[in-house]
Amino acid sequence: MDGQGLLDGITLSVGDLTALLKQTIEGSFYGLTVEGEISNFRPSSTGHWYFTLKDERAALNAVMFKNKLWRLPFIPKNGDKVVVTGKLDVYEQRGTYQIICESMKQTGTGDLLALLEERKQAYAKAGYFDEIHKKPLPDAPSRVVVITSPTGAALRDILQILRRRATGLDVLILPAPVQGDEAAKIIAARIDQANRFLLGDVIIVGRGGGSLEDLLPFSEPCVIEAIYRSEIPIVSAVGHEIDWALSDFVADMRAPTPSAAAELVSKSSSEQLVRLQGMKRTLSDALLQKAGKARLSLRQFQPQMFGDILQRRIEQFRYKLDDSSNDIEQTIGQRLRNARHSLQLLENELKGLSPIAILERGYAVVTDSDGKVVADTATLSTGDRITIRFAKGGAEALVEQVRRR
Repeated sequence: MDGQGLLDGITLSVGDLTALLKQTIEGSFYGLTVEGEISNFRPSSTGHWYFTLKDERAALNAVMFKNKLWRLPFIPKNGDKVVVTGKLDVYEQRGTYQIICESMKQTGTGDLLALLEERKQAYAKAGYFDEIHKKPLPDAPSRVVVITSPTGAALRDILQILRRRATGLDVLILPAPVQGDEAAKIIAARIDQANRFLLGDVIIVGRGGGSLEDLLPFSEPCVIEAIYRSEIPIVSAVGHEIDWALSDFVADMRAPTPSAAAELVSKSSSEQLVRLQGMKRTLSDALLQKAGKARLSLRQFQPQMFGDILQRRIEQFRYKLDDSSNDIEQTIGQRLRNARHSLQLLENELKGLSPIAILERGYAVVTDSDGKVVADTATLSTGDRITIRFAKGGAEALVEQVRRR
């Protein structure tokens, strides 16, 4: 039996072996407490957290489900040092294992993240990230330089988008490793090479997603210095949208992904094509409209239509003349009625003010022998003659008695 395993001589399917490993691992590794640094932190749309726990020797996939998150007083981030408790789980479809976290405690910040933050503050203070140093992307680039891994998915995405959006745009690939000890030096050398030989109008520097350690070459001083001194505008396209590197801050433009960088540099070309197509449609529509108006104008001068047009014009003038005549008659009639009404009001007012109208109501006017109106008996004496005027006619009288007030 020496040298023989428990399953010697037994042929297992991949599924059977994986199921056996799952049963063994999950049944033996539970109630674990593991300390490590968080890397590649990826919250999902369903609310779960996926991340990697690592130290200087190894890395371990980890997940913390949504129903456990309410216990945490903090949201972890890349570089945080934490202690988690949980159990190992085997994902059979991929043949991988991970720790399912039940709890998490924060114990500090990772050395790498602290280094990057310190480096970021130093370059920001030196003005490397200032907007005044940012160069605009060319409106119509003729050649794009791409500095990335020649075998990576990032390059395939960039080429696919450029082929679709800017078929006439030349692409020059300067291959460079995007992770490892020598990656930063080669990336910086490629940037200097593109500038020294004026190889393009815009440069894309980037790679696909990865952990903080994987993206470290794009935060090394030699790369930051090369981007800063570049005379050619540079687009930094490092990782996925949630990833970042110091190249994002010093570059002239930051793209969330390599695909987005390709869209940025081809934006002008595609927009010009759309604008030209729009101008073509506008010009075509304007010419068709002008031609239609010209045809309508020519039809008016055809002999068979001229009589109809003239007849319609005459009928329109007749309608307008009849309407105007009716309006004039109605206006004059209304003004006459208004004038009669006003005259009647004035006549009634004058009648009310006439002395004759007062006398007709039974009053009389008395005058003395000199013809003066007698308004007070103090001016009369017994034996004076007076004249009394009525509404109709008058009478002479002799004062026999005077009654004072």
